[in-house]
Amino acid sequence: MKTYSADKIRNVALLGHSSSGKTTLTEAVLFATGVTKRQGRVEDGNTVSDFDKEEIARKVSIGTTVIPVEWKDTKFNLLDTPGYFDFIGEMYGAKRASEGSVLLVDASSGIEVGTEKAWKNLEKYVTPRIIFLNKIDKEEVNFEDLLSNLKEEFGDKIIPFALPIGVSSSFKGFVSVIDEKAYEYNGTQRKEVELTDDQKVEIDSIRESLMEKIAETDEELMEKYFEGEEFTEAEISKGLRLAVAQGDLVPLVVGCAEKAIGVDFLLEVIERYIPSPKEIGSVKGLKDDKEVERKIDPSEPFSAVVFKTIIDPFVGKLTLFKVISGKITKDMELYNSTKDKQEKLGGLFVLRGKNQIEVSEIQAGDIGATSKLNFTRTGDTLCAKNNPTLYEEIKYPQPTLFLAVEPKAKGDEEKIGTSLQRLTDEDPTFIAQRNAETKQLLIGGQGNMQLAVIVDKLKNAFGVDVNLTNPKIAYRETIKGTASVQGKHKKQSGGAGQYGDVHIRFEPCEEKFVFAEEVFGGAVPRNYFPAVEKGLIDSLEHGVLAGYPVVNLKAILFDGSYHPVDSNEMAFKIAASLAFKKGMEAAKPILLEPIMKYEISIPEDYMGDVMGDMNKRRGRILGMEQQDDGTQKVTAEAPHSEMFEYAIDLRAMTQARGSFTMEFIRYEEVPANIAEKIIAEAKAERE
Repeated sequence: MKTYSADKIRNVALLGHSSSGKTTLTEAVLFATGVTKRQGRVEDGNTVSDFDKEEIARKVSIGTTVIPVEWKDTKFNLLDTPGYFDFIGEMYGAKRASEGSVLLVDASSGIEVGTEKAWKNLEKYVTPRIIFLNKIDKEEVNFEDLLSNLKEEFGDKIIPFALPIGVSSSFKGFVSVIDEKAYEYNGTQRKEVELTDDQKVEIDSIRESLMEKIAETDEELMEKYFEGEEFTEAEISKGLRLAVAQGDLVPLVVGCAEKAIGVDFLLEVIERYIPSPKEIGSVKGLKDDKEVERKIDPSEPFSAVVFKTIIDPFVGKLTLFKVISGKITKDMELYNSTKDKQEKLGGLFVLRGKNQIEVSEIQAGDIGATSKLNFTRTGDTLCAKNNPTLYEEIKYPQPTLFLAVEPKAKGDEEKIGTSLQRLTDEDPTFIAQRNAETKQLLIGGQGNMQLAVIVDKLKNAFGVDVNLTNPKIAYRETIKGTASVQGKHKKQSGGAGQYGDVHIRFEPCEEKFVFAEEVFGGAVPRNYFPAVEKGLIDSLEHGVLAGYPVVNLKAILFDGSYHPVDSNEMAFKIAASLAFKKGMEAAKPILLEPIMKYEISIPEDYMGDVMGDMNKRRGRILGMEQQDDGTQKVTAEAPHSEMFEYAIDLRAMTQARGSFTMEFIRYEEVPANIAEKIIAEAKAERE
């Protein structure tokens, strides 16, 4: 594959609801541009894009795949993203590596949840985009209704650049509104046909809307428009490019990816109207903590952003990056400015699915890959050591579903740990961590599908079988009352004995633990105070109710006695632990549970269901706030124990339109009836 300059490159992310045809579109493009001799099918598991074992088994995309193709002296890097919501993080990386997007809509299904979510992201970041209305050949498709629904949902900025010739089984081509020409297909071959009078009327109507959009891009053009003057072809082309770049115009193209109809026209529209990296001009970064602008130019110092990592047990780690400035060559020394580490380049290539195509260099604006980088992860910046640059890291959504991992076979714990660590390198929306308190290994992600894929990868790629269970809750114990007790340890067994006697008052406090003393007249010598405190601190690990750690406790040593020969530090330490047990039992011990704060974003229609569900979970609604995108942000608090599967349940309640973030805020007393069950379960587990 030859080297392309930034003006001859188009980096485009393919977005859309699951099964809208993104992977099928990449197959159609590969076929139409002559890369492949026949189109692969997702159902047959033979597509270039979905090459991972898990993708083939599930027949859905799990990771973003780069599909580079060359067509009419332009290189198109198509980034095929998963439509399933658990893999939303893949879209973030693809968006970082692209200047524009194609939003696929299944004409037989219309606007789906994934369409809405992708559109919101495109609007939020003002991304230049094209809508590809796919599967126009399916039964009962009504183009006028679809167009009307899209405009109603997303606005009048959507304007068809192509009109279908026939729909459903009679779909055979399209009318290009821009070129004012009609085309029909014989297989993949496109030929021009005569325009009908009805088509001419329709074109004129749409072009009038387009002229308005063009006029809005420039004051001079606006004046020309109001004076009734015609725009030149150059003005039309420039105006359309500008309107698309600013997100004020969204071209709609029709086709059928499965039959490769309209795919060549889609590439034309991408080439004409989606900005090239060169048109973006420059990207802001940091150099020595000061802002610097790197031009998307091969003569600039080299810098790149890593937008994806692939872990393959056989090939090793593959790192995919977008070159921002300068160029990268095979013999280049790499510097990771995010980690402040030198890296050795393990070959230079472009990936097409899993196929590595070796290249000698990759210039600014293009996408490339290398292998075996030791320290580099997704989101890192790679650059030249003598002219460092640091770009902002990609912000990924935090995990919302956590499950505990247990090995099916004894002795696999270490293998699980190292395998999970490699998988977190691959997917930044997935984390693995050991809870120091419950001693459980936890994995967290966006939903149950993502975690199920992780389990399958552990088995198929790393040879480890695991079970997933709900995590244990990190409960706490404390006291509500005050108690003064004696702890006395006396042991005589021939020779030197042991003697320690303490009187301690226990009371609640705000801090985790406070030790104080009010001893008069040397009843307990001062040199034994640290032993008493140590005995109490050691006892805090296990409360008297269910063996959970004790917090918010103040212990005041106020009296005691000692033996001049038999007293020692160990004796006072034991005496303190005896006093702790008696004091806890006498001072109204209670169980505490972690309370989490939730910020839930939902469409207004689901407000009643979500609030009712939160009440069932012993939650409290703290407030509601209207968001700019029309959704509501509900702020709530709820016990962690009630919210294990909230990521799954919220998705079911809101047809996947809802999302949330969570954070720990405090501990609160567990209601007595629930506490009894928890205590009984904890005791049964210890027996």
